Amino acid sequence: MTNDERGHAGDAGGAHCSRTAAESADDERRATAPDGGWGWVVLLATVLVLALTLAFPACVGIFYSDLQKDFNASNSQTSWVPAIMTAVLHAGGPVCSVLVERLGCRATVMLGGVLSGLGMAASSFTRSIGQLYVTAGVVTGLGFCLSFQPAVTILGQYFVRRRAFANAVSSTGTALGLCTLPALANFLHGELGWRGSFLVLGAVLLNCCVCGAVMRPLEREPTKPAPVGRQPSSGSGCVGTSRISACVSKHMALDQLQRNRRYRVYAVAITWTMLGFVVPLIYLVPYATANGMEAGRAASLLSVLGVVNMAVRPPVGAVFSLPWFRGRHVYVFSAALLLNGLSNAVCCLGPAFPVLLAYVLLYGLSMSVVGSLMYTVLMDVVDMSRFASALGLLSVMESVTLLVGPPLAGILVDSTGQYFYVFLACSAVVSSAAVFLATAFWWMDASERATGSAGQEDGCQSNDELLVESLVVCRPPGGALTSTKQADLC
Repeated sequence: MTNDERGHAGDAGGAHCSRTAAESADDERRATAPDGGWGWVVLLATVLVLALTLAFPACVGIFYSDLQKDFNASNSQTSWVPAIMTAVLHAGGPVCSVLVERLGCRATVMLGGVLSGLGMAASSFTRSIGQLYVTAGVVTGLGFCLSFQPAVTILGQYFVRRRAFANAVSSTGTALGLCTLPALANFLHGELGWRGSFLVLGAVLLNCCVCGAVMRPLEREPTKPAPVGRQPSSGSGCVGTSRISACVSKHMALDQLQRNRRYRVYAVAITWTMLGFVVPLIYLVPYATANGMEAGRAASLLSVLGVVNMAVRPPVGAVFSLPWFRGRHVYVFSAALLLNGLSNAVCCLGPAFPVLLAYVLLYGLSMSVVGSLMYTVLMDVVDMSRFASALGLLSVMESVTLLVGPPLAGILVDSTGQYFYVFLACSAVVSSAAVFLATAFWWMDASERATGSAGQEDGCQSNDELLVESLVVCRPPGGALTSTKQADLC
């Protein structure tokens, strides 16, 4: 992305809208990233938040049979519960962006913890699948969104030089959740049933409030005052459609989608990927139990997946923080995404435990790289000042495919009676998205290199002509411009 594009992207959010005096004073101060210190505490808190939020929808598969029995629901109807939960988790990005601006990251994360805990607790008292859509899907999903996105945002503020490493370590939170939450859910399911399990899990989710409490804002230092004549207005801001347009642009990064082609390609690829990326995690346990595997052993597959992620993500983050990988993150990400998509085809070989274990190991390895680099690539293609709004818009776009993916898979299972078709479809979707992403970025890089080379040659030629002209004017009588001087120009 060129500097001009970044400049346009950074300025678009505040265009056409004046700010208050308080907002002006805040803008005149900037935070410095410590790349350590209290940032390590924030990193640990972010790990725990991601463990409690992103990994949670995969646990719902453990309760599928009970939900279908109690509510007399089909696979498609039951799959709407984790689908709505995951979709709202991502679609709430703009709401989260507004709350972060008003309340700050700390308060927003704590508010999300309260909502998610109350949502799961209320789910234990539901009497229909529709009520579960609201409590577990909408309320809990919104709570996850308000906890997850501000945690990622404030982590990016605390780390700059070590950002790739910090993002990789924080992404182990998803792995930690996959290790512990399925085992906990399976234990609670055996002891308390699904209603008692939801109540206890709601209490567990309140720990997001504790994590948010340690995410204190960075200390700020004053910067140079704004130039005379460009002081912001002390009024209440613009009104009507102009203000609405400015707010939408600020919190949804629509200007990035329009002007930044790298962000546009990345957003489309990730949106398409999410149609089949999380579905295998939801259907892995039902697939195993439907073919005679004991429920505890099936749940252990998710725990193995979590262990693989925890073991692989930190070293992956350290390796990809090396200078050689700068500018190449997206290609490593695409390769890992392609491997992740192809790994889903392994499930088609059969439902035996050794086969599913091999699948989990391969899927976990590729998922580790994908999870470590997803936000790093986004930070590479947009300016950090627009990261929160860019993440918000990307999350909204993802929410559409995340919402329809599990129900479509449920329809496929209901119509065929076989689960392996779901994994085959997911393999095709994710693999095609990886090929598209890598091809598009390679083409853009090639175009920019060609344009840059042409521009350098034109600039060199122009400088040559100007210097020749100057030397001709200033050379002494009888003097000559040598070829050596001409060669030195370029």
